[in-house]
Amino acid sequence: MKKNLFLLLLFTLSLSACAQNNAQNKYGLKVINDFKAYQAEVAKNPNLALIEIKKAIPSVVLEIRYATKNNFMGQVMYKQARAFARKPVVEKLKLIQAELKKKGYGLKIYDGYRPYAVTVSFYEKATDKNFVANPAKGSKHNRGCAVDLSIIDLKTGKDVPMPTPYDSFEEAAAPHYSNLPAHIIKNRDFLINTMQAHGFKVIYNEWWHFDFIGWQDYDLMDIPFEKL
Repeated sequence: MKKNLFLLLLFTLSLSACAQNNAQNKYGLKVINDFKAYQAEVAKNPNLALIEIKKAIPSVVLEIRYATKNNFMGQVMYKQARAFARKPVVEKLKLIQAELKKKGYGLKIYDGYRPYAVTVSFYEKATDKNFVANPAKGSKHNRGCAVDLSIIDLKTGKDVPMPTPYDSFEEAAAPHYSNLPAHIIKNRDFLINTMQAHGFKVIYNEWWHFDFIGWQDYDLMDIPFEKL
């Protein structure tokens, strides 16, 4: 009897610790930061898995700026140069990559899943809050349901020209900005139309940022890359 009570107590404490780890933060948001809790959820629903994009689609090019100082923050934000997204997101990206290949192009990924703590840091340090997610709401990146990307020319391996560099705060970064050369608009619209045809939506001020339609079904996450 004592043994059973002891086991029950351990189980209760374990649940309590898990609940505390994934408790609502100061903004009242549910943020999953316990790796075992994440694994348990994935065991119940494999679509919740954060998949490493490069392993699933070896032909994509990665340029993970936040693992370097070459970003708008001017400092290293990720310990590892890796990109993840939820399983259905990666499956869509795989289809997109195959379609692009037929036309002589390929995906270049700048960012995918972003731990919530990094979003908090961005917001605290960014000079222009319009280009960073408010931690009071969280980011689609935190849900593993947003990707920052562009396309490359497979023959040359070079970037296809776009309106601005990645993570630019310029007005021209908006996906409907029109004061641009015709070939630049054509390139941008080709990328946007391709992504939207496969279930992604470009956001209003960044031509490179695409949200997965259905992101509401996924929790905010704060699991570091090193654990994935």
